Amino acid sequence: MKLNTQNAKAPALVVLAAGIGRRYGGLKQIEPVGPSGEIVIDYSIFDAIAAGFSRVVFVIRRDIEDSFRSTIEPHFAGRIPISYAFQETQDVPAGFAHAARSKPWGTGHALYACRHEIHGEPFGVINADDFYGRRSFELLASRLKSIAAEEDHYCLVGFVLRNTLSEHGPVSRGVCEVRDGRLVSVTERHKIVPHGQGGATCPAADGNTLFSGDEIVSMNLWGFTPNIFAHLDNAFRRFLPAEGSKPDSEFMLPAVVDELIHAVRARVDVLTSPEKWLGVTYPDDKARVAEGVRGLIRRGIYSEQLWT
Repeated sequence: MKLNTQNAKAPALVVLAAGIGRRYGGLKQIEPVGPSGEIVIDYSIFDAIAAGFSRVVFVIRRDIEDSFRSTIEPHFAGRIPISYAFQETQDVPAGFAHAARSKPWGTGHALYACRHEIHGEPFGVINADDFYGRRSFELLASRLKSIAAEEDHYCLVGFVLRNTLSEHGPVSRGVCEVRDGRLVSVTERHKIVPHGQGGATCPAADGNTLFSGDEIVSMNLWGFTPNIFAHLDNAFRRFLPAEGSKPDSEFMLPAVVDELIHAVRARVDVLTSPEKWLGVTYPDDKARVAEGVRGLIRRGIYSEQLWT
């Protein structure tokens, strides 16, 4: 693939790669899953370039910068422009003192960290360790290209719940309520595990919640315009006095979006991807992702050596 030279308003892609990976037990963002040493991010960026994204912003931590850069930069050089933003606890709105805690505040804070790296264009947001599939990026890019940059008009590429579960342990998913193609609410549910024939279950205050498996869930594949940063700033200013000093509190992106929807301050279109999600949440997931990649290679979606 050659360098993407689309105009400045072509969508950018923000990759959230600062996660500590506590359940996985290591730096899962740069674990190889492809036959030639490719990592999950390789396939995501390959698909993003094909879909028409113009550049990539990686949100990382300072302590992983050297290993991250040395792993990913040789692959993308000359193919798509990249830049970095750093998620750090001292990155808070003016007038706030940063809390003495060892980790940042979750996905809302991660996106807030890249506010200076977006220059007026609409942009997508993905997790570094989730394999979304080519069609997902095509859906996202197509919608972003039709959204005016100044609008409070966002989108979410959702997945069918049964296509997003791990065989090796519970997962957290944002369960979506969708009406007439728009997001009505997104509720974070934790400890979801497979149940029965294609269904799922998770604990709740009044007993286990059963899911059919057909529910649409968020895998943090969002599309935004730059005015999301003003909303994040406002929400973060409310969050910090109440929750910022708590060691395990998190400022989560889905919660901010959910609040905007309920306040009728934003519209979020839901685009449902037919892809089966692949992701590395637990160490045993790596073999499943690698086998999924091999299956896509056999189908001709990718080559054995992705970047040749």
